[in-house]
Amino acid sequence: MPAFKSAYLIHGNDHPRVGERRARLRALADQQSDAGGVEVIEGDAATPEYVASALCTMTFAVGRRFLIVDGVERWRDADVTAHLAGVLGDMPDETTVAFFAREDGRAKAPAALHAAVKRAGGDISEQATLKAWDLPKWAQAHARGLGLELDAAAARTLVLQVGERQQRLARELEKIAVCLGPGGQLDSEEIAELAAGGAERKLWVLADALVAGDGRAAARLFLRLRAQGERVESIAYWMTKRVREALGVSLSLEAGDAPAVVKRGLRMPPKAADRFIADVRRTDSRRLRLAVVALADLELNTRGGSELAADTLALRAISQIAG
Repeated sequence: MPAFKSAYLIHGNDHPRVGERRARLRALADQQSDAGGVEVIEGDAATPEYVASALCTMTFAVGRRFLIVDGVERWRDADVTAHLAGVLGDMPDETTVAFFAREDGRAKAPAALHAAVKRAGGDISEQATLKAWDLPKWAQAHARGLGLELDAAAARTLVLQVGERQQRLARELEKIAVCLGPGGQLDSEEIAELAAGGAERKLWVLADALVAGDGRAAARLFLRLRAQGERVESIAYWMTKRVREALGVSLSLEAGDAPAVVKRGLRMPPKAADRFIADVRRTDSRRLRLAVVALADLELNTRGGSELAADTLALRAISQIAG
């Protein structure tokens, strides 16, 4: 049987982790108490005064009693001091109260609640998201725990490709660990390949073929993606995103920016960035501007601006852009 403290404060700006901790405590509480032994206090009822009153109220529940309190990031220090701090210092036996604060900006669990939980011998746990610049090191450490080795470039590539949510990064690493087994050593190119789904890779290859002016390859990939069930609107979104990015690179290069400077601003693996810049340098900003216009027309036409089938409209746009 787990040993419970009288009070807990789980707070932080990693809202999914705070939610996970709440769900885990609720499951344990349901196992350790009978019907009526778990009380959830949330919404307008979740005030320091109400919680203090609930703690002082007699209950006929058998076993340990649990109070789960949500939304304490909205509380004020003065209210905690006036109504709750003294009660937490003299908690009834066999009672546990758990406070949950999903913090954001100025909405934080008040300092008076931190102090009161500490005085009651409780436990305080912060669930904070890492800063973006700390994520690659965290990814390397998490990968080592799974039996994988990522070099620094691979860790940065993983964050660029997957995003800055730790949960998603962890899932991607776990998926790679299952595929490769322990002892895998990965560089940025291998991470770029493994961390992207098959359809996602084809979308980027299609968009890059469009930037490079390879109409046949782009049309072939478009048809493959459609056969896999990808929507025309989704494919058009990725084509537009990549062409706009290419236009920005082209304008920077024409303005005299060094390729190395432009490369640092691209959210993609180093070798992929080199290929992308090389493709852009083989074209010009005028062609890319026309491509953006063609893709805008495609979006309009697929939303009812034309009687032609969406596939026909997309293939025509690809031919026009690559021609």
